[in-house]
Amino acid sequence: MNVFRILGDVSHLLAIIILLLKIVKSQSCAGISGKSQILFALVFTTRYLDLFTTFISVYNTVMKVVFLICAYVTVYMIYVKFRKTFDSENDSFRLEFLLVPVVGLSFLENYSFTPLEILWTFSIYLESVAILPQLFMISKTGEAETITTHYLFFLGLYRALYIANWVWRYHTESFYDQIAVVSGVVQTIFYCDFFYLYVTK
Repeated sequence: MNVFRILGDVSHLLAIIILLLKIVKSQSCAGISGKSQILFALVFTTRYLDLFTTFISVYNTVMKVVFLICAYVTVYMIYVKFRKTFDSENDSFRLEFLLVPVVGLSFLENYSFTPLEILWTFSIYLESVAILPQLFMISKTGEAETITTHYLFFLGLYRALYIANWVWRYHTESFYDQIAVVSGVVQTIFYCDFFYLYVTK
């Protein structure tokens, strides 16, 4: 495991912790897209089903469990604990516009037509677009709290570091995962406009 992979994981985890701390400290989930958080929970659930079938390392297992727990805790806080502060009116992105194409693509373009592989592929494709409801919400309201922008910054940084990880692995191991790389690049493109606003403001 190389430094880009570890830094990417840390950046991703830091993004989630920032979001959770924001919710707990403010006792509010204002400005946070519950729909994006549902999609991320779905991403982790479908990607980490191999927890029951394959052991890679203690690090890998712990990170998967932490991401799953954090994802569901976030969804719980938004839709249960602090639901009165949830801005459902502005969190209005139509999820079927993402889920239907992602499901179809997962069946059409995968490495092997098995349930776990299709679900893993689904999680990769879905992760590339899961942030869209959050970005849509920010564009609709025209504002984002500082904490929310930091959350998005670290998510974007995680993606950028994973691209560096793939480049490193290609040069050192001749490893290339076309599905993950293409999806990661697509996801990074979605963050580019946000990064520009983040840096200039």
